[in-house]
Amino acid sequence: MANKEVSVQGINVRYNVFNEEDYICLTDIAKAKNPVHSGQIINNWLRTHATIEYLGLWETLYNPDFKVIEFEYFKNKSGENAFVLTAQEWIEKTNAIGIISKSGRYGGTYAHKDIAFKFASWISVEFELYLIKEFQRLKVVEQKALEWSAKRELAKVNYRIHTDAIKENIVPTLTEEQLKYVYADEADLLNVALFGKTAGQWRKENPTLKGNIRDYATIEQLLVIANMESLNAYLIEQGISQPERLKQLNNMARSQLRVLQESNSRLLAEGRKSDN
Repeated sequence: MANKEVSVQGINVRYNVFNEEDYICLTDIAKAKNPVHSGQIINNWLRTHATIEYLGLWETLYNPDFKVIEFEYFKNKSGENAFVLTAQEWIEKTNAIGIISKSGRYGGTYAHKDIAFKFASWISVEFELYLIKEFQRLKVVEQKALEWSAKRELAKVNYRIHTDAIKENIVPTLTEEQLKYVYADEADLLNVALFGKTAGQWRKENPTLKGNIRDYATIEQLLVIANMESLNAYLIEQGISQPERLKQLNNMARSQLRVLQESNSRLLAEGRKSDN
């Protein structure tokens, strides 16, 4: 998976997902203190007694394969002036998972976000606060994008259910050419019920846009489409005529969108009250 970046006080800090957890690049964070010797900054942080204790506690909580004896050795040595510890040595000797060392041009030392935020506070409390704030903001953006994608996939799945119902109930009386037309017609039935226009009409109105009418739908509209497709499949199975289905689907679309919009308005109002 490719690295992502978050900009904090003019420094691009990379982050990635390892084992379904967010890991942030310590090498980039260290540049806030010294842009040239970031590796040495990390080593200086690692050699402190407080850091070793924190890392050991984190690994004990989340890593069943953590080598406690080796950890105790490093903790005892950390009070000595000559003690030196690198990220690679810590990983190899203790079997740690909280810190990851990546080689290569785009490599660096990464750490679980818990540890990365701890390192950032050692660099600068101000930098830590800005990092946490920006990282949380980006995760919210990512979550919203994921929700939209999930709703889009849900609409696609239900569309397959919907077309399967057409196959079972209409295919026996139609030719292949008619079958293709019915598929498009049934999809446009939903488009007209919800958007008031067919896909072809939308394309003529938006010749410069890529994709189709549903690619530009809101999350609420996609959710309603998913529900409409299930209802349409059921109505087809019941032998309901297309004009009657259009009426029912249109009523359903208006009703569900109204409920969703009222719910969103209520949530926004509650959010404003809590902010005040």
